[in-house]
Amino acid sequence: MKKKTWITLVATSVISLFFAVNVFAGFVFWEPLTYHNAQTWEKANGYSNGGMFNCTWRSNNASFTHDGKLRLGLTSSAYNQFDCGEYRSTNTYGYGLYEVSMKPAKNTGIVSSFFTYTGPAHGTQWDEIDIEFLGKDTTKVQFNYFTNGIGGNERIVDLGFDASQGFHTYAFDWQPGYIKWYVDGVLKHTATNNIPSTPGKIMMNIWNGTGVDDWLGPYNGANPLYAEYDWVKYTSN
Repeated sequence: MKKKTWITLVATSVISLFFAVNVFAGFVFWEPLTYHNAQTWEKANGYSNGGMFNCTWRSNNASFTHDGKLRLGLTSSAYNQFDCGEYRSTNTYGYGLYEVSMKPAKNTGIVSSFFTYTGPAHGTQWDEIDIEFLGKDTTKVQFNYFTNGIGGNERIVDLGFDASQGFHTYAFDWQPGYIKWYVDGVLKHTATNNIPSTPGKIMMNIWNGTGVDDWLGPYNGANPLYAEYDWVKYTSN
């Protein structure tokens, strides 16, 4: 084989391998959450979800720590009035692997979360996939999802550790036929029925509940409380 032909063959093989690897890996969106990037993230501000949410979203309740972590806070601005924090992507994302390194807050009556969401406010049906920590017992995590507003898919899993004491990696792999949830790389739950299909925003929040004591336990007004997030990663198919 001539040298020039051999070099061309090697170069062609390398290029083919490069494209094959990139097609297999898919699109990757990785956010270290060290500062607020307004091009890719937004802070909820000045309104309340109402219903079971007993607080108002405030942009000041989504801040960053000196060591480069997103900190979502639950605070009180006046007697029996509460402010909470929500952080969400400006873009929407579909099927793929969603990962977060986080440390939820611990206290009865509150939720710290990582999830995808879209709904009527975005001109779509309500589709959502959740990783939720109920502050009344942070040795457990709750997985859930909604498809066109239909839920009832909650699954509570024992972690074997207290999530509020340190950062761990939580993830879900969302595909057309299933959702698989992971904790520190270990598969914990699989759902295969009525899987959502609409791309949604990546969301993180902390809030205190009202009227849902049977689910969250009664909120006792304790504040400030914080959930922290070290990084977020999305890998498409």
